[in-house]
Amino acid sequence: MGIIINQNVFTLHTDNSTYQMKVDDKGILLHTYYGQRTDETDYSYLITIADRGFSGNIPQSGDERGYSLDTLPQEFPVWGGGDFRVNCLQADLGTGVNDCLLVFDSYKTYHGKYALEGLPAMFASGEDRVDTLEILLKDYYEEFYVRLLYGVFEADDVITRAVVLENKSQKDISFNRIMSTCLDINNSGWDMIHFYGRHAQERQTERTALFHGITELRSTRGASSHQHNPFVILAEKNTNEETGCCYGVSLLYSGGFHMQAEVDQTFQTRLVMGIDDSDFFWRLKPGGKFTAPEVCMSYSSTGLSGLSRNYHNAIFKHLIRSTWKEKQRPVLVNNWEATYFDFNAKKILSIAEEAASLGLDMLVLDDGWFGKRDTDFSGLGDWYVNEEKLGCSLEELVHKINDIGLMFGIWFEPEMISEDSKLYREHPDWAMVVPGREPVRARSQLVLDMTREDVQEYIKERLFSVLDSANIQYVKWDMNRSIAAAYSAKLPGGQQGEMRHRYVLGLYSVLEALLERYPDLLLEGCSGGGGRFDAGMLYYSPQIWCSDNTDAVERLRIQYGTSFAYPMSTVSAHVSVCPNHQNGRVTPLKTRGICAMQGTFGYELDLSKMTEEEKSIVRNQVKSFKEHYRLFQFGNYYRIVSPVENHDVTVWEYADKNGKEACLAAVFTDLYGNAISHIVKFRGLCPEGKYKLFRDGEFEGEYTGAALMQGGILLPVPKEDYDSFQFYVCLEEDEG
Repeated sequence: MGIIINQNVFTLHTDNSTYQMKVDDKGILLHTYYGQRTDETDYSYLITIADRGFSGNIPQSGDERGYSLDTLPQEFPVWGGGDFRVNCLQADLGTGVNDCLLVFDSYKTYHGKYALEGLPAMFASGEDRVDTLEILLKDYYEEFYVRLLYGVFEADDVITRAVVLENKSQKDISFNRIMSTCLDINNSGWDMIHFYGRHAQERQTERTALFHGITELRSTRGASSHQHNPFVILAEKNTNEETGCCYGVSLLYSGGFHMQAEVDQTFQTRLVMGIDDSDFFWRLKPGGKFTAPEVCMSYSSTGLSGLSRNYHNAIFKHLIRSTWKEKQRPVLVNNWEATYFDFNAKKILSIAEEAASLGLDMLVLDDGWFGKRDTDFSGLGDWYVNEEKLGCSLEELVHKINDIGLMFGIWFEPEMISEDSKLYREHPDWAMVVPGREPVRARSQLVLDMTREDVQEYIKERLFSVLDSANIQYVKWDMNRSIAAAYSAKLPGGQQGEMRHRYVLGLYSVLEALLERYPDLLLEGCSGGGGRFDAGMLYYSPQIWCSDNTDAVERLRIQYGTSFAYPMSTVSAHVSVCPNHQNGRVTPLKTRGICAMQGTFGYELDLSKMTEEEKSIVRNQVKSFKEHYRLFQFGNYYRIVSPVENHDVTVWEYADKNGKEACLAAVFTDLYGNAISHIVKFRGLCPEGKYKLFRDGEFEGEYTGAALMQGGILLPVPKEDYDSFQFYVCLEEDEG
């Protein structure tokens, strides 16, 4: 069992890490250790008790002035006990002010993993070595309880945390801040790696030193956002891909979030993360409960690459539920950049015929097939097939596409509404509009109030009606604006602070109903590309459209940042036309294909307009991707040369978990006269193994795994802008 309890010390072990906490003689739950696997020694001897001055003393401390929550490492710090640092909870327990003091009440353990009602959470299955610890804390004065949940995934080196608030008093309790986790580290000098951006530039990587004071990231946009991702890394100064210590913290939540990291007066470091609290307020009635989202934490002593593998494996095994995660995903073509709104059945069928001839598996019909929808100014909410535009019924179109030999997928944006729509004219109160004010518009659309059950029922009825009408095997679920001026006509004035979180719960409820009705549906998440790329959404959709930016060179940085937390099998990536529609760049078709093969592979262009030479390249790309699909889907992913640190070339690799085969790709992003040669080294091979090396499908030679990993290979000198190469190695006995 991964949980060992020795009197008042709780030690959680994974295969390579140890997490420990202790209830001290004052009843306070202290955090004592998180790091490389060790024994059950009580590590509270590392905690300093000293009078720092101007640090308050709780009632239990008596005359012991050196005992202050302001300087102690804690599992769940709250506002009101004299701790002036960033905290996890600010609650009014009936006094009219935020004031709370939590002490230990009880605990229990059990084999398996806790679940969270209405929220995504990692799960155990089969013979997994997963255990749960529940620790119950109680306010020192009131019948208010905080239940801390810990899930210990031993083999995967991750520990999950969640929080449940319970009001067992006879009066209302309110809170305006609830963080899901706290990580207290007894030293400073840490770097924080985070993933910032904007639309079409998501998850750019930035590494900064934490300074004395508070560093914070947040999304106030109602979704996890393009601007910041709910995943951060704390790393030692010398930590790189292969060496050094680092911690990861990932929030399984698709709404706004808040992360704060503080270096305090005694050079300790604290990190908290949870629901965005910028306008959050929740009232808890007597007997009521509130569940905060789950956080997944991991520690690696083998660098950033080891941390990423922990997350990749854990997310794949314990978060993604889709029946598609083990199956080969279809290579698809999406018509959006090929046609935008200008299409009919004939044009779609011409793309489908070309797709089938090139070996693709699916056609996806994007925006414009419903209601009055020839521009983005109208039609959202009216999820009725526009048969006049198509020239046939959806069932007829899908049947013809199936006859061609392709599966069929379709695009929805269920959370949005256009003012020029039948739905808005009938139900204007369903849109988020503050009474007496003009609505805040974005992309000429408003947001539906997903907190309302009638809105949820309408969305389900419309989606189910469309999906029942034809053989639809894939849905792309989009969200193309942020939430501003959040208001629900259904909620009382005093509960408007609950609006944003209730919105996310409503979204999850609809997604759960959709997948319950269509368990074999391949659902792809999207929010203007990567505006809601988070672990919470992966509980419902096994893949997410990584970015609306389809330029292969810019995708190098976007997909690089994404890879730190998320399996590349969750990254939806397509080959698009050149010049690229986002930035006008011209990139070789070969390079566009190699970049898209980093994730779930597909195309976003009009295949019928390609030359015969280009079609031949596409056939070979599709054939190669399918031949090596299991390697791309299930292999270990390595970041070999970073596009952030090296502006000449970007290199990544997939290696079979048993070292039998690997695929290394290199994309050159700059050219030089009298260019130098680059040596790159494979990872994850068997040193004693004898491998055959192929470059772009052509045999290059035979090498030992030791030679490929220690000596490396010499990259060819690029011959054109954005040239690229793909190297495949396999053990001699496994060739083919």
